[in-house]
Amino acid sequence: MTTSLDNLKQTGTIVVSDSGDFESIDTYKPQDATTNPSLILAAANKPAYARLIDVAVQYGKSKGGSLENQANAAMDRLLVEFGKEILAIIPGRVSTEVDARLSFDKEGTKAKVPVLFFLISSHTPYNSDDHPLQAKELIALYESLGIRKERILIKIASTWEGIQAARELERDDGIHCNLTLLFGFGQAVACAEAGVTLISPFVGRILDWYKKATGKNYEGDEDPGVKSVKKIFNYYKQHGYKTIVMGASFRNTGEIKSLAGVDFLTISPALLEELRKSTDPVPKRLDAQAAAQAEPMPKVSFIDSEPEFRWTLLEDQMAFEKLHEGIRKFAEDGETLKSLLRKKLSA
Repeated sequence: MTTSLDNLKQTGTIVVSDSGDFESIDTYKPQDATTNPSLILAAANKPAYARLIDVAVQYGKSKGGSLENQANAAMDRLLVEFGKEILAIIPGRVSTEVDARLSFDKEGTKAKVPVLFFLISSHTPYNSDDHPLQAKELIALYESLGIRKERILIKIASTWEGIQAARELERDDGIHCNLTLLFGFGQAVACAEAGVTLISPFVGRILDWYKKATGKNYEGDEDPGVKSVKKIFNYYKQHGYKTIVMGASFRNTGEIKSLAGVDFLTISPALLEELRKSTDPVPKRLDAQAAAQAEPMPKVSFIDSEPEFRWTLLEDQMAFEKLHEGIRKFAEDGETLKSLLRKKLSA
């Protein structure tokens, strides 16, 4: 029996699992997986993942120093433990998110990335004095354990600072980035100009904003989140950008089906299960060749003009509000997760 999930995959869209609950991931046979602090927090509270918490806590204790230093070390190790477990299940890549509090700190974001690669690639204790070591050296350790850097996407918020950090990581170090919390067209253009590997426009959160602002219901091609992704997809294909468009944060399977044919879709287990239980057809709605030949969209640029980028973002009330709301939420969930680790470290 061919399911709607099978039909979606047959449109050419790569299906990605949006979950930290890796015990459920293999059911849907995704190519890749994405995580974020909120998803890791939800999974970490389940008894099945207590062993990962224990590993992280022991690692934090081994670092010594203040409780905060131990909690920071344990937090990094926990994110990496989830990533390693997921990579053992999927054939593709896992996205690991940097601390949301670094969203407006380009150099801090860049510095954090080598630490994540170091922790993934080596069980050698991380020393804060080694923080400046070049990412290439750390990635070499990572690859020596048989996990290639190509299997990791570093998730960074689509702020001006985040996009510039990703630009340099991709260009200078060959570190692949997933620019997340993307809500506006200007953000998408800057990401493509920066040469990032992948972007994650948040379809459902865009819908949420418009429903609250207008009191209207939107479905299918009228869904503002769907329209946003289609516009980005068409623009990228028309202007030859290689950045992957991965729709994210869906509220229903109708949004997913309306974007069938887009490069990637990252989908929660609940919606993956709904697609797996359905046999409804999923026709291809987006096509790269058709997009490239559609009504021309004028080329614009933001990557080298911070004032222009910031003004464009500010003018888009939805994008501005949802970006900052998302950063705050991820930071709050990250702190809640760290608090859990602090309690265990103090026990």
